[in-house]
Amino acid sequence: MKLAIASDHAGFELKEKLKAHLASLGHEIQDFGTHSLDSTDYPDYAHPLAGSVEDRKNELGILICGSGNGVCMAANHHSGIRAALAWNEEVAALARQHNNANVLCLPARYVSNEEAFSITEAYLNASFEGGRHERRVEKISQA
Repeated sequence: MKLAIASDHAGFELKEKLKAHLASLGHEIQDFGTHSLDSTDYPDYAHPLAGSVEDRKNELGILICGSGNGVCMAANHHSGIRAALAWNEEVAALARQHNNANVLCLPARYVSNEEAFSITEAYLNASFEGGRHERRVEKISQA
């Protein structure tokens, strides 16, 4: 799968570990930064990643910041993006199954590396169920 990944400084170390983990599973990864621990602004990375998913240059995206909230809010400003904050496997899988989330947001300060790996794998292994959820997802973009 072709995946986009990005973080701010708070998520940098987790992003680097998750990127290596996902590559070891055979995924193609496009890294939108940041590339150091230097303080930075999360929208500078969330917006380009969201644009790449919106334009279908990447199938799905993964954003990481301290709480996961900032990157999620920034990504959701894009009309074709349904970014979801997940802190466990069940929430991540449901984001795909029920909400057709195309960007996963992770809270680096609240999950371990191993938890982030399993959360991301649950997200990637899930698929949209459609049915009654389709109608609800369509209503998201009607605002």
